[in-house]
Order: sequence, then structure tokens, then C-alpha cells
Amino acid sequence: MKIGEVKLENPYILAPMAGVTDLPFRLLCKEQGAGLLCMEMISAKALQYKNKNTKTLLAIHPEEYPVSLQLFGSEPDIISEIAKMIEPLPFQILDINMGCPVPKIVKNGEGSALMLRPELVYEIVSKTAKAIKKPVTVKIRKGFDDAHINAVEIAKVAEEAGAKAVAVHGRTREQYYSGKADWDIIRQVKAAVSIPVIGNGDVTTGEQAIRMREETGCDGVMIGRGAQGNPWIFRELLEYEKTGKLPERPSPEVVRETMLRHARLQMEYKGDFIGIREMRKHVAWYTKGMKGSSKLRDEINRTESYEELEALLYEKIK
Repeated sequence: MKIGEVKLENPYILAPMAGVTDLPFRLLCKEQGAGLLCMEMISAKALQYKNKNTKTLLAIHPEEYPVSLQLFGSEPDIISEIAKMIEPLPFQILDINMGCPVPKIVKNGEGSALMLRPELVYEIVSKTAKAIKKPVTVKIRKGFDDAHINAVEIAKVAEEAGAKAVAVHGRTREQYYSGKADWDIIRQVKAAVSIPVIGNGDVTTGEQAIRMREETGCDGVMIGRGAQGNPWIFRELLEYEKTGKLPERPSPEVVRETMLRHARLQMEYKGDFIGIREMRKHVAWYTKGMKGSSKLRDEINRTESYEELEALLYEKIK
């Protein structure tokens, strides 16, 4: 699979997720075989105003290539200028977020609100694609709500404006992440454009990934919530595609050691205070479904240091 001139080793892509797909987590997913890693979305305006909090979001490690950096905003001039300013950074693909459902983002006319304005979508993609040499992609949803299901129209507009790929989440903004993802809309988009189409929504197993590709014809599969606390999903997808069988799930010991390594990476890149606190939600995802996991989550939320986390995980996970 190619996006512009960027060749992916496989079609399984880590979705951009705010507060999740930071550098430490991306490295773990890359080790498990992810074909493309998408960074957390970054505000073009925040970069324009040199917001210090965005510095960590821009961190990229050479071992994670290829990487897609995602911007969000609604002003074509700002997005294209910022894209040009950051182009020297070592990302390979620039993605524009047109799917985020969060009220604060939508209220500003950004994220999935852009799907209500096809002419603005064209202007943003066109100006950005002309401003940089790296391929520009867009991430969209099925539509804004049931009265505005226009993923096909938006995908065609994006392609015409110069986008090199489009990722489609099979839910409307109104649905957020509830209900079932509509894979047929992904099929419709694939039939309507000639650029690569990446399907997104309700893929948590190898069987589902293969079924999405067969049912929709999509070129790539984007994994979001299915990867939370589960970087091994990429290894499983590749193994299932190759052999038709799922490999064994990691043992509790492997899960424990991965959590601790994840914590060390978080602390290395974000400092001890932030790193250990950000691990709390990851531990909740890693241990979901394990015996005694709800009690463990309560105790994890009180941990203040790596040593406390390590002692707790060794005590509870054997």
C-alpha cells in the first residue's frame, strides 16, 4: 500500500487518538508490526502561537517510521502555513482531522464540523497540498448526523483538492463511538475515489480486519480503540492474514512487563510526574477483563511512583 510516495509494509494502521497515541505507545505498536503510526491530533493554531504544550506532541522517534502527523483547524491559511513550517520534522504523511466529534472542537467549526462545509474542505486540502511536498491525507466520518451522510461527497472533494488518501470512520459525529460502525459507507467511498481508502470502526480482531477488507474493498484498516492496552493486535492481524489463525494472547507476565516498559517510556519522554499519572488509564486498558481488574484500577489511581506501580503489578499479576 502506498500513500503518495510513502510505502507501507502492511495495511494495518494505528489510528490517531488524543491522549493515547503518544510516542511511547506508538513505539510499542510499531514493535508489534503496525504498518503506519498516526500521532495525536495537534492544533494548527496552537502551533502558530507556539504553545509550549504542543512540543511533546511533536516528538518523533526514527524507529517508528512511517509516521502520520495530524493537524486540526478550520482556517486554510493557518493550516497550510503551519504544514509548511513543520514539514522539516521527520514525519512522512500529513493528515487533516475532519472527524473529531468532541464538542469543544466541533463548536469551533473544526473536526467533524468541517463535513458540513465541503467548499471549506476543498480549500483546506488544496492549500495544504500545494504548500508541502509530503502527502496530505484526511480523516472523515460517515457524516455529521443522519441528515448529513456525505462521506462520499467529502472524499471526492478531498481527492480533487489533492489528498493522497482518505480514512473513513463508519459512524456519524452524532453517534460518537456508540452503535455499530457502518462498513457499507466505506465501500461506497472506495467505489467513488481512486486514492487509497482506509476503513475505520469496530475492528478488534484479525477476522474483522479481513472481513472489512473483503466487504468494503478498502486498502487499509485503521485500528483505534482495539489497540488501547493491546499493542499486540497488530501482530495478531498480520498472523491471521498470513495463516488464517490467531496467535496466542500474551501471558499475564508479558502484559505486566509491557506495562512496566510502557511506564518507563512515558517517564523518559514526559517526566516522572506526568508519565506515571498518564499510565493509569493505560493500565486500566491493559488489565481489562483480568481477574480483580476493577480493584487493581482503584489502587493504580493512587500510585505516585514507578516503584509503587512495579510493586503493585508484581503483587497482582502473576
